[in-house]
Amino acid sequence: MTVGREEHLWIPESDLDGMSVDTLAVRAGQVRTGQLEHSDAIFPTSSFVYGSAAQAAARFGGEEPGNIYSRFTNPTVQGFEARIAAMEGGEKAVATASGMAAILSTCMALLQSGDHVICSRGVFGTTNVLFQKYMARFGVETTFVSLTDADGWEAAVRPETRMLFIETPSNPLCEIADMDALSALARANDALFVVDNCFCTPVLQRPLEQGADLVIHSATKYLDGQGRCVGGVVVGPARYLDEIYGFLRSAGPTMSPFNAWVFQKGLETLPIRMRAHCNNALELANWLESQPSVEKVFYAGLESHPQHQLAKKQQDGFGGIVSFLVKGGREEAWRFIDATRMISITANLGDVKTTVTHPATTTHGRLSPEDKDKADITENLIRLSVGIEAIDDLKTDLTRGFQALKD
Repeated sequence: MTVGREEHLWIPESDLDGMSVDTLAVRAGQVRTGQLEHSDAIFPTSSFVYGSAAQAAARFGGEEPGNIYSRFTNPTVQGFEARIAAMEGGEKAVATASGMAAILSTCMALLQSGDHVICSRGVFGTTNVLFQKYMARFGVETTFVSLTDADGWEAAVRPETRMLFIETPSNPLCEIADMDALSALARANDALFVVDNCFCTPVLQRPLEQGADLVIHSATKYLDGQGRCVGGVVVGPARYLDEIYGFLRSAGPTMSPFNAWVFQKGLETLPIRMRAHCNNALELANWLESQPSVEKVFYAGLESHPQHQLAKKQQDGFGGIVSFLVKGGREEAWRFIDATRMISITANLGDVKTTVTHPATTTHGRLSPEDKDKADITENLIRLSVGIEAIDDLKTDLTRGFQALKD
């Protein structure tokens, strides 16, 4: 029997196989309602009703699939989860209230007292605090090592090591991890390899294809791309995601339907945005290297970057984050930042609007002076999240910063 298009209210999962990430960003994860809406529907409801008491009991008891309560079952959230899982090449995804909630939920679901984590020093400052301060209260010990120190990772492994956690590229110095090597180390020691893929997104890098067990995103950043909502997501095999989902169902750090709908819309333009970010960032990085007031530029797209070749191998682009050192210290860094007029002074990143921040006093401000020193978070470090404005306008605004250093 011929099946007409009117009977296909969504794209079957099997039909997604082989589609490019650009197509998946637009088409995956949509289930149309009886209204046959073209855009993704939003379900802003706290709960769902049942046809009978027996059906309610069957839903709560897990005997019948279906929606129960939006803390852990909501069609809009499920649509976002399905789309990002398809883009990352993962079996399943679980959305959370923030990127940090995604990391916390992963740790609470998959670690226990007595476990050991090896974490890169080159991570978001709050990630460092979560492991070093709060997970320690639950008996989980963390060792921090340099992202690029292969011997250091091997030396840090213990019999009780259960997780290797990294960001690649790192925040804010854009270091690149050898994911093949770290995934092999994790497998050899029966540990999970968890990768924060926030800087690259699945458009530029898919860590599950390079041996990662789990991928984490702060959806707040590039997945939204317009600074509208806060959210997070974990992607990977169902055997791990089911545990994380169980924690979310009980603890509640879940994503709202409205935020999930915004993130679904953000994913539709993610591929074209990421390529625009990459183009602007590479041109700015090259331009910054030529400025007399700049000591060093950190961007994996530069041939001067020590892991440039590794980045070319692992990534389909170099991302939109560029960090650099100005000559001087905090005073000079702040003077540079304050002299800009168009670029937004904010610690958020991944926005279509270019942002600038001083990591030592913002994103990594809660680290001790010793930990900042180990992570090379210096007072003269400035981080740019390069947006999609005209490149000449960005250079003009940054020139105001360089002029302020001369005055």
